[in-house]
Order: sequence, then C-alpha cells, then structure tokens
Amino acid sequence: MPRPAQPRRIDLPRPVAGFKPIGRPLRATPVLTLALDGLEALRLADLEGLYQEAAAERMGVSRPTFARVLARARAVVAEALVEGKALVVGDAPVVAGPGEPFPCPLHWGGRRRGRGCRCRHEGAPDPLAKETPP
Repeated sequence: MPRPAQPRRIDLPRPVAGFKPIGRPLRATPVLTLALDGLEALRLADLEGLYQEAAAERMGVSRPTFARVLARARAVVAEALVEGKALVVGDAPVVAGPGEPFPCPLHWGGRRRGRGCRCRHEGAPDPLAKETPP
C-alpha cells in the first residue's frame, strides 16, 4: 500500500482549465493531465526563476520531491506540445495560498502518544527546553 501524498502549497490565483492545439477539435485530441502541484513547480522554477531549494520551501516539500514534481510536469508539457495533445490542469493534494509554514513534516504537527514533536524542525517547540515557573 503506497504512502499517502503530503499536501503541497500552491499560490496560483486561479489556474486555467487547460490548453488545446489550435485547429483541432477537443474530442479528436488525446488529453494529458498536468497536476496543480506540477503547474506550481513550473511557475516557481521557470517563470519566477527560483532555485529548487527556495521553490521547494515555498511549496512546503523537500528539494528531491520538488525535483520529481518539476521533472514530471516538464515531461507532460513537452509531450503535449510536441505531440499536439490537449493539456488539462487536474487535481493534486494541495493547500491553496501562501501562509504559515507547514507544521513538522515528520509528525505533521500532531501529538505523538501524548507528547509533543521531538524533531528539531523550524517552528517546532524545543523538546529539551525546560519550562520556567512563572
């Protein structure tokens, strides 16, 4: 059983539904699906020119995950352009809009058997910090 996909943060105003080749009816054109996270990866890397590390941070994923999403998106767009296929923007596990950083990616911000998160992720409470009495 595969692991469930973690949501990725996107900051797209309102993506278009898709594109199709000029002069071909849609019903006679093969259709490819580009996920929303792939469209966001293309926007961050190619349109805004961000490095993968910065773009991955903005999407709330690791750099290798961002690289896989970007490679998959570029392959889908290239296939659609070269082979004259329609491109439809589809769904993906995403969280819309910029905002607070995601909680701990290891424990997803939830409590672990009655205790807080032990990792040292930015924004996570320090598990070794002693509480000072008021």
